[in-house]
Amino acid sequence: MPLTATPLRLSTVDSHFEAVFQARLHWADDTDAAIETSVAAILRDVQQRGDAAVLEYTARWDHVQAQTVAELELTQAELKAAFDSIPAKQREALEAAAKRVRSYHEAQKKACGESWSYRDEQGSLLGQKVTPLDRVGIYVPGGKATYPSSVLMNAIPAHVAGVGEIIMVVPTPRGEKNAMVLAAAYVAGVTRAFTIGGAQAVAALAYGTATIPAVHKITGPGNAYVAAAKRSVFGKVGIDMIAGPSEILVLADGTTPPDWVAMDLFSQAEHDELAQSILLCPDATYIAAVQAAINRLLPEMPRAEIIAKSLNDRGALILTRSMEEACEISNRIAPEHLEVSSRDPHRWEPLLRHAGAIFLGAFTSESLGDYCAGPNHVLPTSGTARFSSPLGVYDFQKRSSLIEVSEAGAQVLGPIAAELAYGEGLQGHARAAEMRLKR
Repeated sequence: MPLTATPLRLSTVDSHFEAVFQARLHWADDTDAAIETSVAAILRDVQQRGDAAVLEYTARWDHVQAQTVAELELTQAELKAAFDSIPAKQREALEAAAKRVRSYHEAQKKACGESWSYRDEQGSLLGQKVTPLDRVGIYVPGGKATYPSSVLMNAIPAHVAGVGEIIMVVPTPRGEKNAMVLAAAYVAGVTRAFTIGGAQAVAALAYGTATIPAVHKITGPGNAYVAAAKRSVFGKVGIDMIAGPSEILVLADGTTPPDWVAMDLFSQAEHDELAQSILLCPDATYIAAVQAAINRLLPEMPRAEIIAKSLNDRGALILTRSMEEACEISNRIAPEHLEVSSRDPHRWEPLLRHAGAIFLGAFTSESLGDYCAGPNHVLPTSGTARFSSPLGVYDFQKRSSLIEVSEAGAQVLGPIAAELAYGEGLQGHARAAEMRLKR
Protein backbone atom coordinates (compact mmCIF):
# COMPACT_ATOMS: atom_id res chain seq x y z
CA MET A 1 0.00 0.00 0.00
CA PRO A 2 1.49 3.40 -0.99
CA LEU A 3 2.32 5.83 1.80
CA THR A 4 -0.28 8.58 2.17
CA ALA A 5 -0.66 11.77 4.17
CA THR A 6 -4.10 13.16 4.86
CA PRO A 7 -3.99 16.19 7.14
CA LEU A 8 -7.18 16.84 9.09
CA ARG A 9 -9.72 18.75 6.96
CA LEU A 10 -11.67 21.37 8.88
CA SER A 11 -13.96 24.29 8.13
CA THR A 12 -14.51 27.20 10.49
CA VAL A 13 -18.26 27.00 9.78
CA ASP A 14 -18.47 23.50 11.27
CA SER A 15 -20.22 23.38 14.64
CA HIS A 16 -17.46 21.17 16.05
CA PHE A 17 -14.61 23.29 14.64
CA GLU A 18 -13.43 24.86 17.90
CA ALA A 19 -13.14 21.62 19.86
CA VAL A 20 -11.40 19.73 17.06
CA PHE A 21 -9.13 22.69 16.28
CA GLN A 22 -7.97 22.99 19.91
CA ALA A 23 -7.36 19.25 20.11
CA ARG A 24 -5.21 19.38 16.99
CA LEU A 25 -3.15 22.27 18.38
CA HIS A 26 -2.55 20.57 21.72
CA TRP A 27 0.96 19.36 22.37
CA ALA A 28 1.85 17.75 25.67
CA ASP A 29 5.14 19.31 26.77
CA ASP A 30 5.30 17.43 30.06
CA THR A 31 8.84 16.30 30.71
CA ASP A 32 9.30 12.61 31.37
CA ALA A 33 9.95 12.11 35.09
CA ALA A 34 12.72 9.61 34.32
CA ILE A 35 14.48 12.18 32.14
CA GLU A 36 14.21 14.83 34.87
CA THR A 37 15.67 12.42 37.45
CA SER A 38 18.50 11.37 35.16
CA VAL A 39 19.36 14.95 34.21
CA ALA A 40 19.35 16.10 37.84
CA ALA A 41 21.87 13.38 38.70
CA ILE A 42 24.11 14.31 35.75
CA LEU A 43 24.05 18.01 36.62
CA ARG A 44 24.92 17.27 40.24
CA ASP A 45 27.72 14.90 39.22
CA VAL A 46 29.33 17.35 36.78
CA GLN A 47 29.04 20.13 39.34
CA GLN A 48 30.87 17.97 41.90
CA ARG A 49 33.38 16.02 39.77
CA GLY A 50 33.85 18.34 36.78
CA ASP A 51 36.05 16.96 34.01
CA ALA A 52 35.97 13.41 35.36
CA ALA A 53 32.17 13.26 35.11
CA VAL A 54 32.19 14.79 31.62
CA LEU A 55 34.68 12.16 30.44
CA GLU A 56 32.66 9.33 31.99
CA TYR A 57 29.36 10.36 30.37
CA THR A 58 31.01 11.06 27.02
CA ALA A 59 32.49 7.55 27.01
CA ARG A 60 29.18 6.00 28.12
CA TRP A 61 26.83 7.65 25.65
CA ASP A 62 28.95 8.92 22.76
CA HIS A 63 31.44 6.03 22.91
CA VAL A 64 34.34 8.44 22.75
CA GLN A 65 37.29 7.57 24.99
CA ALA A 66 39.62 10.31 26.22
CA GLN A 67 42.00 10.70 29.14
CA THR A 68 41.41 14.43 29.51
CA VAL A 69 38.72 16.89 28.39
CA ALA A 70 41.48 18.82 26.66
CA GLU A 71 41.62 15.96 24.14
CA LEU A 72 37.98 16.71 23.28
CA GLU A 73 38.68 20.34 22.41
CA LEU A 74 38.81 21.28 18.74
CA THR A 75 41.60 23.69 17.85
CA GLN A 76 41.14 26.64 15.51
CA ALA A 77 43.45 24.81 13.10
CA GLU A 78 41.04 21.84 13.08
CA LEU A 79 38.08 24.13 12.40
CA LYS A 80 40.00 25.78 9.55
CA ALA A 81 41.01 22.36 8.19
CA ALA A 82 37.36 21.28 8.21
CA PHE A 83 36.42 24.43 6.30
CA ASP A 84 39.15 23.76 3.73
CA SER A 85 38.10 20.12 3.38
CA ILE A 86 34.48 20.65 2.32
CA PRO A 87 33.54 21.18 -1.35
CA ALA A 88 33.92 24.69 -2.74
CA LYS A 89 30.16 25.06 -3.21
CA GLN A 90 29.58 24.31 0.48
CA ARG A 91 32.28 26.80 1.50
CA GLU A 92 30.70 29.47 -0.68
CA ALA A 93 27.22 28.72 0.66
CA LEU A 94 28.40 28.93 4.28
CA GLU A 95 30.18 32.23 3.67
CA ALA A 96 27.23 33.71 1.75
CA ALA A 97 24.78 32.71 4.48
CA ALA A 98 27.08 33.99 7.21
CA LYS A 99 27.46 37.34 5.43
CA ARG A 100 23.69 37.82 5.24
CA VAL A 101 23.09 36.69 8.84
CA ARG A 102 25.85 39.02 10.04
CA SER A 103 24.50 41.99 8.05
CA TYR A 104 21.00 41.51 9.47
CA HIS A 105 22.21 41.31 13.06
CA GLU A 106 24.50 44.31 12.63
CA ALA A 107 21.43 46.30 11.54
CA GLN A 108 19.55 44.87 14.54
CA LYS A 109 22.32 46.03 16.87
CA LYS A 110 22.14 49.57 15.50
CA ALA A 111 18.37 49.63 15.92
CA CYS A 112 18.09 48.35 19.47
CA GLY A 113 21.49 47.51 20.89
CA GLU A 114 23.17 50.84 21.52
CA SER A 115 23.60 52.79 24.75
CA TRP A 116 21.72 56.07 25.10
CA SER A 117 21.23 58.90 27.59
CA TYR A 118 19.69 62.35 27.99
CA ARG A 119 19.61 65.15 30.56
CA ASP A 120 16.39 66.43 32.10
CA GLU A 121 15.42 70.00 33.00
CA GLN A 122 17.61 69.98 36.13
CA GLY A 123 20.64 68.64 34.28
CA SER A 124 20.39 65.10 35.67
CA LEU A 125 21.66 62.39 33.35
CA LEU A 126 19.37 59.42 32.71
CA GLY A 127 20.07 56.63 30.29
CA GLN A 128 20.89 53.05 29.53
CA LYS A 129 24.26 51.37 29.11
CA VAL A 130 24.28 48.31 26.84
CA THR A 131 27.12 45.84 27.31
CA PRO A 132 27.71 42.37 25.86
CA LEU A 133 27.88 39.20 27.90
CA ASP A 134 31.44 38.12 28.62
CA ARG A 135 31.09 34.46 27.67
CA VAL A 136 28.29 32.35 26.14
CA GLY A 137 27.87 28.68 25.29
CA ILE A 138 26.14 27.40 22.18
CA TYR A 139 24.84 23.85 21.97
CA VAL A 140 24.84 22.26 18.52
CA PRO A 141 23.07 18.91 17.93
CA GLY A 142 25.19 16.05 16.65
CA GLY A 143 24.71 12.45 15.64
CA LYS A 144 21.71 11.84 13.37
CA ALA A 145 20.97 15.56 13.14
CA THR A 146 23.74 17.95 12.13
CA TYR A 147 22.90 21.62 11.76
CA PRO A 148 25.67 23.93 10.55
CA SER A 149 22.96 26.58 10.09
CA SER A 150 22.35 26.51 13.86
CA VAL A 151 26.01 27.32 14.43
CA LEU A 152 25.67 30.44 12.27
CA MET A 153 22.38 31.51 13.86
CA ASN A 154 23.67 31.19 17.42
CA ALA A 155 27.29 32.29 17.10
CA ILE A 156 26.99 35.23 14.69
CA PRO A 157 24.56 37.39 16.73
CA ALA A 158 26.73 36.71 19.80
CA HIS A 159 29.77 37.82 17.82
CA VAL A 160 28.00 40.94 16.54
CA ALA A 161 26.87 41.76 20.09
CA GLY A 162 30.51 41.81 21.15
CA VAL A 163 30.58 38.68 23.31
CA GLY A 164 34.18 38.04 24.39
CA GLU A 165 34.15 34.24 24.20
CA ILE A 166 31.82 31.87 22.35
CA ILE A 167 32.16 28.28 23.57
CA MET A 168 30.58 25.63 21.33
CA VAL A 169 29.72 22.10 22.43
CA VAL A 170 28.73 19.42 19.92
CA PRO A 171 28.40 15.66 20.49
CA THR A 172 30.33 13.41 18.13
CA PRO A 173 28.95 9.88 18.62
CA ARG A 174 31.67 7.27 18.02
CA GLY A 175 34.01 10.15 17.27
CA GLU A 176 32.32 11.07 13.98
CA LYS A 177 32.83 14.79 13.39
CA ASN A 178 30.69 16.65 10.89
CA ALA A 179 32.93 18.79 8.69
CA MET A 180 30.13 21.26 7.83
CA VAL A 181 29.43 21.95 11.51
CA LEU A 182 33.12 22.52 12.21
CA ALA A 183 33.45 24.69 9.11
CA ALA A 184 30.45 26.76 10.23
CA ALA A 185 32.13 27.27 13.61
CA TYR A 186 35.19 28.59 11.80
CA VAL A 187 33.14 30.95 9.62
CA ALA A 188 31.03 32.19 12.55
CA GLY A 189 33.99 32.99 14.80
CA VAL A 190 33.53 30.40 17.55
CA THR A 191 36.27 30.89 20.17
CA ARG A 192 36.54 27.37 21.56
CA ALA A 193 34.77 24.11 20.69
CA PHE A 194 34.43 20.82 22.59
CA THR A 195 33.17 17.50 21.26
CA ILE A 196 30.80 16.79 24.14
CA GLY A 197 27.03 16.79 24.25
CA GLY A 198 23.96 15.93 26.27
CA ALA A 199 23.06 17.12 29.76
CA GLN A 200 26.73 16.82 30.78
CA ALA A 201 27.71 19.47 28.22
CA VAL A 202 25.03 21.84 29.52
CA ALA A 203 26.22 21.20 33.07
CA ALA A 204 29.84 21.85 32.13
CA LEU A 205 28.89 25.16 30.50
CA ALA A 206 26.72 26.22 33.42
CA TYR A 207 29.03 25.29 36.29
CA GLY A 208 32.43 25.20 34.63
CA THR A 209 35.10 22.52 35.01
CA ALA A 210 38.87 22.57 35.18
CA THR A 211 38.94 22.64 31.36
CA ILE A 212 35.61 24.09 30.24
CA PRO A 213 34.93 27.66 31.37
CA ALA A 214 31.58 28.55 32.93
CA VAL A 215 29.44 30.73 30.66
CA HIS A 216 26.78 33.32 31.38
CA LYS A 217 24.17 32.10 28.90
CA ILE A 218 23.47 28.90 26.94
CA THR A 219 21.66 28.90 23.61
CA GLY A 220 20.91 26.32 20.95
CA PRO A 221 18.60 23.32 20.41
CA GLY A 222 18.98 19.77 21.69
CA ASN A 223 17.11 16.61 22.62
CA ALA A 224 14.83 16.10 25.64
CA TYR A 225 17.83 15.67 27.98
CA VAL A 226 19.41 18.90 26.77
CA ALA A 227 16.11 20.78 27.11
CA ALA A 228 15.61 19.45 30.64
CA ALA A 229 19.17 20.41 31.57
CA LYS A 230 18.74 23.94 30.21
CA ARG A 231 15.52 24.31 32.17
CA SER A 232 17.29 23.15 35.35
CA VAL A 233 20.32 25.45 35.10
CA PHE A 234 18.25 28.54 34.27
CA GLY A 235 18.89 31.02 37.04
CA LYS A 236 22.50 29.95 37.40
CA VAL A 237 22.91 31.00 33.76
CA GLY A 238 20.60 32.49 31.17
CA ILE A 239 19.08 30.39 28.39
CA ASP A 240 17.46 31.31 25.10
CA MET A 241 14.25 29.25 25.29
CA ILE A 242 12.85 25.75 25.69
CA ALA A 243 11.77 24.91 22.17
CA GLY A 244 8.94 22.56 21.25
CA PRO A 245 8.36 20.80 17.90
CA SER A 246 8.82 22.88 14.77
CA GLU A 247 5.74 24.56 13.23
CA ILE A 248 4.63 26.18 10.01
CA LEU A 249 1.36 27.97 9.31
CA VAL A 250 0.57 28.98 5.73
CA LEU A 251 -2.04 31.63 5.00
CA ALA A 252 -2.94 31.21 1.32
CA ASP A 253 -5.36 33.10 -0.90
CA GLY A 254 -5.22 30.45 -3.63
CA THR A 255 -2.83 32.25 -5.99
CA THR A 256 0.35 30.31 -5.17
CA PRO A 257 1.05 27.05 -7.07
CA PRO A 258 -0.32 24.25 -4.85
CA ASP A 259 2.90 22.26 -5.20
CA TRP A 260 4.82 25.12 -3.56
CA VAL A 261 2.54 25.17 -0.54
CA ALA A 262 2.56 21.36 -0.23
CA MET A 263 6.35 21.38 -0.18
CA ASP A 264 6.36 24.21 2.39
CA LEU A 265 4.18 22.04 4.62
CA PHE A 266 6.65 19.18 4.07
CA SER A 267 9.56 21.44 5.05
CA GLN A 268 8.44 21.40 8.68
CA ALA A 269 6.83 17.97 8.74
CA GLU A 270 10.14 16.36 7.77
CA HIS A 271 11.80 17.57 11.01
CA ASP A 272 10.05 14.98 13.16
CA GLU A 273 6.72 13.27 13.74
CA LEU A 274 5.63 15.92 16.27
CA ALA A 275 6.18 18.86 13.90
CA GLN A 276 3.02 20.73 12.91
CA SER A 277 2.04 22.00 9.45
CA ILE A 278 -1.23 23.90 8.97
CA LEU A 279 -2.84 25.59 5.96
CA LEU A 280 -5.50 28.30 6.35
CA CYS A 281 -7.31 29.26 3.15
CA PRO A 282 -10.77 30.59 2.15
CA ASP A 283 -10.78 28.60 -1.13
CA ALA A 284 -12.02 24.99 -0.88
CA THR A 285 -10.92 24.15 -4.43
CA TYR A 286 -7.40 25.31 -3.65
CA ILE A 287 -7.25 23.24 -0.44
CA ALA A 288 -8.21 20.17 -2.51
CA ALA A 289 -5.43 21.02 -4.97
CA VAL A 290 -2.90 21.21 -2.12
CA GLN A 291 -4.06 17.81 -0.84
CA ALA A 292 -3.61 16.39 -4.34
CA ALA A 293 -0.10 17.87 -4.47
CA ILE A 294 0.70 16.28 -1.11
CA ASN A 295 -0.33 12.87 -2.43
CA ARG A 296 1.66 13.32 -5.63
CA LEU A 297 4.87 14.68 -4.08
CA LEU A 298 5.10 12.59 -0.91
CA PRO A 299 6.55 9.43 -2.55
CA GLU A 300 9.46 11.52 -3.84
CA MET A 301 10.57 12.58 -0.34
CA PRO A 302 13.43 10.70 1.38
CA ARG A 303 11.78 11.36 4.78
CA ALA A 304 8.31 10.43 3.53
CA GLU A 305 7.40 8.30 6.55
CA ILE A 306 8.20 11.09 9.01
CA ILE A 307 6.30 13.63 6.86
CA ALA A 308 3.27 11.35 6.59
CA LYS A 309 3.06 10.72 10.34
CA SER A 310 3.48 14.43 11.13
CA LEU A 311 0.76 15.47 8.67
CA ASN A 312 -1.60 12.66 9.67
CA ASP A 313 -1.22 13.20 13.43
CA ARG A 314 -0.79 16.97 13.71
CA GLY A 315 -1.36 18.57 10.28
CA ALA A 316 -4.51 20.41 9.22
CA LEU A 317 -6.02 21.98 6.10
CA ILE A 318 -8.57 24.54 7.31
CA LEU A 319 -11.19 26.26 5.18
CA THR A 320 -11.87 29.77 6.49
CA ARG A 321 -14.64 32.24 5.73
CA SER A 322 -12.12 34.85 4.60
CA MET A 323 -8.47 35.85 4.72
CA GLU A 324 -9.37 38.17 7.61
CA GLU A 325 -10.60 35.18 9.60
CA ALA A 326 -7.45 33.28 8.65
CA CYS A 327 -5.37 36.12 10.12
CA GLU A 328 -7.43 36.03 13.31
CA ILE A 329 -6.88 32.28 13.69
CA SER A 330 -3.18 32.74 12.98
CA ASN A 331 -2.92 35.18 15.88
CA ARG A 332 -4.50 32.60 18.16
CA ILE A 333 -1.99 29.97 17.08
CA ALA A 334 1.05 32.32 17.27
CA PRO A 335 3.11 30.03 15.01
CA GLU A 336 6.87 29.68 14.84
CA HIS A 337 6.93 30.16 11.04
CA LEU A 338 4.11 32.06 9.32
CA GLU A 339 3.95 32.20 5.52
CA VAL A 340 1.60 34.73 3.92
CA SER A 341 1.38 33.10 0.50
CA SER A 342 -0.81 35.60 -1.33
CA ARG A 343 -0.78 38.01 -4.24
CA ASP A 344 -0.76 41.02 -1.87
CA PRO A 345 0.88 39.91 1.41
CA HIS A 346 1.29 43.47 2.65
CA ARG A 347 -2.47 43.78 2.80
CA TRP A 348 -2.57 41.08 5.48
CA GLU A 349 0.67 41.69 7.35
CA PRO A 350 -0.77 44.54 9.51
CA LEU A 351 -3.39 42.12 10.83
CA LEU A 352 -0.77 39.64 12.06
CA ARG A 353 0.40 40.25 15.62
CA HIS A 354 1.89 36.98 16.88
CA ALA A 355 4.50 34.92 15.00
CA GLY A 356 8.14 33.99 15.37
CA ALA A 357 8.90 34.97 11.77
CA ILE A 358 6.59 36.21 9.02
CA PHE A 359 7.42 35.23 5.42
CA LEU A 360 5.71 37.55 2.94
CA GLY A 361 4.78 36.48 -0.58
CA ALA A 362 4.75 33.31 -2.65
CA PHE A 363 8.50 33.37 -3.34
CA THR A 364 9.43 33.57 0.35
CA SER A 365 9.71 29.95 1.38
CA GLU A 366 10.35 29.30 5.06
CA SER A 367 13.48 27.34 4.12
CA LEU A 368 15.18 30.54 2.93
CA GLY A 369 14.75 31.93 6.43
CA ASP A 370 16.16 28.75 7.92
CA TYR A 371 19.43 29.11 6.06
CA CYS A 372 20.37 32.36 4.45
CA ALA A 373 17.80 35.19 4.30
CA GLY A 374 19.44 36.90 7.29
CA PRO A 375 16.98 36.96 10.22
CA ASN A 376 17.54 34.37 12.94
CA HIS A 377 15.97 30.94 12.61
CA VAL A 378 15.89 30.30 16.38
CA LEU A 379 12.21 31.14 16.97
CA PRO A 380 9.59 30.76 19.71
CA THR A 381 7.35 27.69 19.38
CA SER A 382 4.18 26.29 20.93
CA GLY A 383 2.36 29.63 21.01
CA THR A 384 5.13 31.41 22.92
CA ALA A 385 5.42 33.93 20.07
CA ARG A 386 2.62 35.70 21.96
CA PHE A 387 5.28 36.91 24.39
CA SER A 388 8.68 35.85 23.03
CA SER A 389 10.98 36.94 20.21
CA PRO A 390 13.49 35.33 17.83
CA LEU A 391 17.05 34.90 19.05
CA GLY A 392 18.95 38.10 18.35
CA VAL A 393 21.78 40.42 19.28
CA TYR A 394 19.73 41.57 22.29
CA ASP A 395 19.93 38.04 23.76
CA PHE A 396 23.69 38.43 24.09
CA GLN A 397 23.59 41.86 25.69
CA LYS A 398 22.48 43.22 29.02
CA ARG A 399 21.33 46.67 29.98
CA SER A 400 22.33 48.80 32.95
CA SER A 401 20.41 51.90 33.90
CA LEU A 402 22.43 55.13 34.15
CA ILE A 403 21.40 57.75 36.72
CA GLU A 404 23.40 60.87 37.57
CA VAL A 405 21.30 63.33 39.60
CA SER A 406 22.46 66.95 39.69
CA GLU A 407 22.26 69.07 42.84
CA ALA A 408 19.25 70.85 41.38
CA GLY A 409 17.71 67.52 40.44
CA ALA A 410 18.10 66.24 44.01
CA GLN A 411 15.96 69.17 45.23
CA VAL A 412 13.15 68.13 42.88
CA LEU A 413 13.36 64.35 43.26
CA GLY A 414 14.23 64.23 46.97
CA PRO A 415 10.84 65.29 48.39
CA ILE A 416 9.04 62.92 45.99
CA ALA A 417 11.22 59.96 47.00
CA ALA A 418 10.98 60.82 50.71
CA GLU A 419 7.18 61.05 50.63
CA LEU A 420 6.89 57.64 48.93
CA ALA A 421 9.49 56.07 51.25
CA TYR A 422 7.71 57.27 54.39
CA GLY A 423 4.52 55.84 52.94
CA GLU A 424 6.25 52.46 52.64
CA GLY A 425 7.69 52.71 56.16
CA LEU A 426 11.29 52.85 54.93
CA GLN A 427 12.87 55.62 57.01
CA GLY A 428 16.40 55.07 55.74
CA HIS A 429 15.32 55.58 52.15
CA ALA A 430 13.49 58.79 53.05
CA ARG A 431 16.32 60.27 55.12
CA ALA A 432 18.93 59.40 52.46
CA ALA A 433 16.95 61.54 50.00
CA GLU A 434 16.28 64.34 52.53
CA MET A 435 19.96 64.70 53.54
CA ARG A 436 20.67 66.00 50.05
CA LEU A 437 18.06 68.76 50.26
CA LYS A 438 19.18 72.31 50.84
CA ARG A 439 18.17 73.64 54.26
